[in-house]
Amino acid sequence: MDLRDAQAGHGALGLEDDDLLRMYRCILLARRVDERMWVLNRQGKAAFVISCQGQEAAQVGTAYNLRPGRDYVYPYYRDAGITLLLGQTPRDQFLSLLARREDPNSAGRQMPGHYSSRKLNIVTASAPVGVQYPQATGTALAFKMRGEDGVVLACGGEASTSGGDWHEAMNFAGIHDLPVVFLIENNAYAISVPEKMQVAGSISGRAAGYGFPGVEVDGNDVLAVYEAAKEAFERARRGDGPTLIEAKTYRLTAHSSDDDDRRYREREEIEVWRQKDPIARFEKYLEETGLLDEEQKEEIADGIKAEIDEVVEYAEGAPYADPEEALERVYAEG
Repeated sequence: MDLRDAQAGHGALGLEDDDLLRMYRCILLARRVDERMWVLNRQGKAAFVISCQGQEAAQVGTAYNLRPGRDYVYPYYRDAGITLLLGQTPRDQFLSLLARREDPNSAGRQMPGHYSSRKLNIVTASAPVGVQYPQATGTALAFKMRGEDGVVLACGGEASTSGGDWHEAMNFAGIHDLPVVFLIENNAYAISVPEKMQVAGSISGRAAGYGFPGVEVDGNDVLAVYEAAKEAFERARRGDGPTLIEAKTYRLTAHSSDDDDRRYREREEIEVWRQKDPIARFEKYLEETGLLDEEQKEEIADGIKAEIDEVVEYAEGAPYADPEEALERVYAEG
């Protein structure tokens, strides 16, 4: 389904107008938070940034099916759109970026992008790529053994599907019909390696080998992603097992603030993909359906800017942890 298939779009999906505006604000918020993080990095205030720009629609469209605090999510390092939608705040994101004591993810211990919230059931990632997949299937197995209706969302990029962890998790989930949704945000590049040199064949097509459906979807179309994820979550809640969603999208920035992507991709390619920017596409849909006009866009944008200005000022002034706190929340106490 294309965004421009107007009323067959969100109405048929059971989405109200307010749902779409909430999605839009979250997508835009994720982009603006990310852009400010790059500014702080270039100012020498933030050591490292790893970006979500270009992938926000895939993230928000999928996560809109999650029930915060009931379902579980194992995000990967670009999933700011997911964590913001679930209830983490821009202040949380900047406290993490600047490694301050109040960082809710790890009290400043983890790299940026290692999200964590016990309240929201966001499980922190380990640094090795792909280890979240077997962990997610373990949580899904627990849901099934307890007879609970929880669903687990496990996310990653296309490069993570080359590792054994992903295949083992897919196989285990397929054998046991587990309530897990695998979201692969295929952004065309595994660091400096293009998809064609990283992935053989179709990612979504691999699901058939493990006995469950695989769906390829336009990852820059938030409603198409929502539709695919809605079916996957409903299937999992019915006890029908896992689904693999491959969201075809694009990373608009370098791999990270330490990467020079001019060495492996042309500027013209990026500009082609900027014409497919998920924010601009969603804005056009909202305008055509009468849900958004220039005045509303400006009001939302101004509100987001003011919020980011405020929380960045707070985070920059927040204290670092004291040295004697280094081992707290690392080893069991008592």
